[in-house]
Amino acid sequence: MIEDHIKACQMTPALDIPIDPQHILRKKKSLKRLLMQQGGLLKKRIAILGGSTTAEIRDVLEIFLLEGGIEPQFYESVYNQYYQELAFDNEALKRFAPDIIFIHTTSVNIQKFPSLADTPEDVRKQLDDDLAAYNHMWGRAAAIYGCPIIQNNFENPFLRPLGNLDFSDYRGKTNYVRALNDRIATYAQENPNFYVHDINHLSAWLGLERWFNRKDWYSYKYAFAFECIPAFAQNLSAIIKAIFGKTKKALVLDLDNTVWGGVIGDDGADQIKIGNDTAVGEAHWELQDYLRQLRDRGVLLTVASKNDFQNAREGFNHPHMVLKFEDFAAFQANWEPKSQNIKKIANQVSLGIDSLVFLDDNPSERELVKQQVPEVTVLNLGDDIAKYAAILDRSSLFEPIIISNEDLSRASYYEANATRNEMKLQFLDYGKYLDTLEMSAKILPFERKHLDRITQLTNKTNQFNLTTRRYTNAEIEAIAEDPNMIGLSGQLTDKFGDNGLISVVIAARRGHQVEIDLWLMSCRVLKRDMELAMFDELVARAKRVGATEVVGKFLPTKKNGMVADLYRDLGFENIKTLDDGETHWRFTIPLEVALMNSHIKVTYGQ
Repeated sequence: MIEDHIKACQMTPALDIPIDPQHILRKKKSLKRLLMQQGGLLKKRIAILGGSTTAEIRDVLEIFLLEGGIEPQFYESVYNQYYQELAFDNEALKRFAPDIIFIHTTSVNIQKFPSLADTPEDVRKQLDDDLAAYNHMWGRAAAIYGCPIIQNNFENPFLRPLGNLDFSDYRGKTNYVRALNDRIATYAQENPNFYVHDINHLSAWLGLERWFNRKDWYSYKYAFAFECIPAFAQNLSAIIKAIFGKTKKALVLDLDNTVWGGVIGDDGADQIKIGNDTAVGEAHWELQDYLRQLRDRGVLLTVASKNDFQNAREGFNHPHMVLKFEDFAAFQANWEPKSQNIKKIANQVSLGIDSLVFLDDNPSERELVKQQVPEVTVLNLGDDIAKYAAILDRSSLFEPIIISNEDLSRASYYEANATRNEMKLQFLDYGKYLDTLEMSAKILPFERKHLDRITQLTNKTNQFNLTTRRYTNAEIEAIAEDPNMIGLSGQLTDKFGDNGLISVVIAARRGHQVEIDLWLMSCRVLKRDMELAMFDELVARAKRVGATEVVGKFLPTKKNGMVADLYRDLGFENIKTLDDGETHWRFTIPLEVALMNSHIKVTYGQ
């Protein structure tokens, strides 16, 4: 058993990035066995409703989901019965109770394209009829199953009878596909639990000549070539993993020959290659520009570089540099092993180490990080800087399903946190330090304008999370409207800035008890007493509805050990402990409730 444990600890990731499609197709059974050895897999039920053959897609999709920590159970429709499955009563699908419905239609499922005899009005009516069928299907799925729906858009047709005119003429197949895709995009914008799998882009990236294999279609009814299935499954799995909070959160970057060309310690800041003066410099500029766009939508950028700190910092003063020193949430430039610096970075930004992705041009450094911190995702960048941005982009590791205001402001949150931490060092009395932050909070019942962010937090927050239960947008909306549920969201502001919506409590009224189903908080506001303010409001609301007790459970995971004693610290009584570490707690509400929070000025909602 000891030898088996050692082997498990030394096990390298089953899937390298970039992926090797042929390796995945050849080895999918052994890859599945390997990935099933992981602990703590999130079990989810996924319905695949196909307009073409889906068995191979299902098997390869399973590999990518397992690699992302999700163990899927599948429901698969009969060939080309996707519409019937959703448009009519379906007891089998109801019993399956899907967590996600994926509708796999492609351009082969467009039954009628415009003809040369059609008028513009004919084409518009045909578009309306096609979308009406999809709208009916999507609407029934949302009403009956209440789970996220993923729908392929359509790839461009392989053949163009009108040549280049096919794009602009209203009777062109390409023109018709574009119109259908525009309608699908509009529906996604108006329905937050509906997600588009963009095979229009995927097929263009792979190339239509490679994408559509007539032999595979005629022989097996595969809507695209067998060899394209791994790329398709990877792209689809990114959406599913994002829905369940399994995306990465931060990049750890090497500097020399990665962020810029050259070695700054040897060449000097004025000689590093960045900008359009050279081909190499332009490629590094493109990578930086892409990294900046990731940062702007909420991905944290950090540095782990073997360099003198001042030399490394000086590099960001180069006039052609896209990124600036202030863009990094953590900056470790020293001569320590990068594995140690990566651990420091994870601690500094309060993220699990498995939330980090490592970019380094040096294959030796990449291999060392793989061996010493196997939880970190290491991209095999190769040695061509011109491909680095594309490799990162195609990895889909940072796939968003929504972009919230908190995402757009995340970098500034961490910059303000660094200032707070510097100020904390000046105080011996921690309470006095908290008072100097001049904190104010809004604790409100769930509001429609915040539902997307609340859903996002329930699926992304792992460390300060007592039960790690996950919720869809539809489930959060139902909680907001249920008079027997208590949903609280907390926003925290201090003199350095607004931290955004960072805490959520979901509780249910059950007789004389209020039972906590979920309690989470963003780690960037740890140790600032926001949990006390949230608990004060929960107790007040429980008392308001006539409850005499608040009860809750702690469900241990690999990541939430920091809150194992939270209930005890709040004065709960431990009433049960199970063999797997799960604990049950009870708080008896006193006649006169004393507030626990004393450092945050709180505004409460109705």
